[in-house]
Amino acid sequence: MEAATAVETIQREMTVFARRARASAGRLHPELSLVSYTLLGHLEERDGCRATDLAAHYALDKSTVSRQVTALERAGLVERRQDPEDHRVQVLHLTGAGRRILGQVTVSRRAAVGERLADWSREDLERFAGYLVRYNAWPGPAGGPQ
Repeated sequence: MEAATAVETIQREMTVFARRARASAGRLHPELSLVSYTLLGHLEERDGCRATDLAAHYALDKSTVSRQVTALERAGLVERRQDPEDHRVQVLHLTGAGRRILGQVTVSRRAAVGERLADWSREDLERFAGYLVRYNAWPGPAGGPQ
């Protein structure tokens, strides 16, 4: 297969992958979109961060993140806390309910992915995981997330 054909196939298949991920997110927890799930996961990994940090990390518009965070706050999944080192800064943290929902959805998502990959060999799984990590680690042409 030519490189251009391979890139075209990869792009098409990644689009299918993204569509399936969005659709399955709604089935796993109707109130938790894929974007919301991703933001909650980031907050858990970092033990909180500012909304502007979320926007920068995911290359999202600040207004998009603001709307998502507002919805997560209303749902009781996220709360704002004053940064102890800079009282002008608000840091987003998961609430207990946010941690529970994230945990439930994570277990469901892992089970769904595991089911889809159940007949793959260990070598194929490791190779695929490595390729995804490598692809997502690329900093982009300007050194920022893409």
